[in-house]
Amino acid sequence: MEEIICSANWYKDLPTPAHRPKNIDQGIVFAGLGHVHCLHQMVAMTGLKQHEVNEIQGFLTNKNRFVDREEAAKIALAAQQIDHLEYSKTKLFSEDLF
Repeated sequence: MEEIICSANWYKDLPTPAHRPKNIDQGIVFAGLGHVHCLHQMVAMTGLKQHEVNEIQGFLTNKNRFVDREEAAKIALAAQQIDHLEYSKTKLFSEDLF
């Protein structure tokens, strides 16, 4: 069963590393406890600011996939990691998990 393992931000416009989630064909994904941790990693590694990059916030799964907030909500509910969404009707937030 697929489960959510952590928050992740996908930056499509940054250079693509060799190792990345299997469903990502370009850019880089930073992972962390919360999305702000992912953002801080990107800033520290690139020197860019948030408004200078295209950011998609989502999550990584135990099947090495990046998923957006809506797909993450479905996964977390189906895996019984959470019993309801606290901050949105359709999207998962890291605060729902931790």
